[in-house]
Amino acid sequence: MDENRRDFLKKAGVGSLVGLGVVSAIGVVAQNEGNASTPSESNASGKRLGMVIDTTKCKEGCTKCQEICHSIHNVPDFKLSNDSPDLKHEIKWIWKEKFHNTFPSKSDQFTSGNLKQKNFLVLCNHCKDAPCVRVCPTQATFKRPDGIVLMDFHRCIGCRFCMAACPYGSRSFNWMDPREENNEKLVGGIDIDGSFPTRERGVVEKCNLCAERLAKNLKPACVEICPEGALTFGDLNDPNSEIRSILKSNNTIQRKSELGTGPSVFYIV
Repeated sequence: MDENRRDFLKKAGVGSLVGLGVVSAIGVVAQNEGNASTPSESNASGKRLGMVIDTTKCKEGCTKCQEICHSIHNVPDFKLSNDSPDLKHEIKWIWKEKFHNTFPSKSDQFTSGNLKQKNFLVLCNHCKDAPCVRVCPTQATFKRPDGIVLMDFHRCIGCRFCMAACPYGSRSFNWMDPREENNEKLVGGIDIDGSFPTRERGVVEKCNLCAERLAKNLKPACVEICPEGALTFGDLNDPNSEIRSILKSNNTIQRKSELGTGPSVFYIV
């Protein structure tokens, strides 16, 4: 047995003890502290990709970004017998939340009623210091050199440490088999060819900032399809980029920034 395989089985064995309550997520974090300088953590590209969401432009009731994201990535939409959403098995990559759920650490004591009732777009924050990456015992969740946090579905053992570590609730667990028929269609001018792989039961999934589209020099689908231009995507480390220009000219907030995770998604409120 080679060293790589032995190391993987050792880590997988740690994850299998979760159900017995033998190993805590904190213990795994401590174990992985020595791996902070792995290639996936280094930023050799010099990039840090992120997004600005202008909530003043985001039209209430519009769900185009959610529809295109879930269509492209074969995100299942489980329904109950009465055709209402099955919240217990819900899978979400991008969705909307009220102000107090989106920014629970921000005071809304004297904010306008419109702001309190407004729905805010939320997704994985692709954190600069991502706690989900640090707790994963098999490195199924990892960070690319450009800052995008991805999932290797084949390495995920379903321990859900990453879900416990994520302070944003940005991850979903497949309790049911999410495989469905892939529909080839055109949504908002974007081709839905069903090529993105479906997941297995027992693995975690989340937003990947359309990494498969970025590889083709395309924007994330949610950014491209937004009719109001509320979403801006780009390199946060490039002072001449459009996203940096927007950040420089607007006051923005982040979700739970006080936790020190360094979210790469900013909000104009």
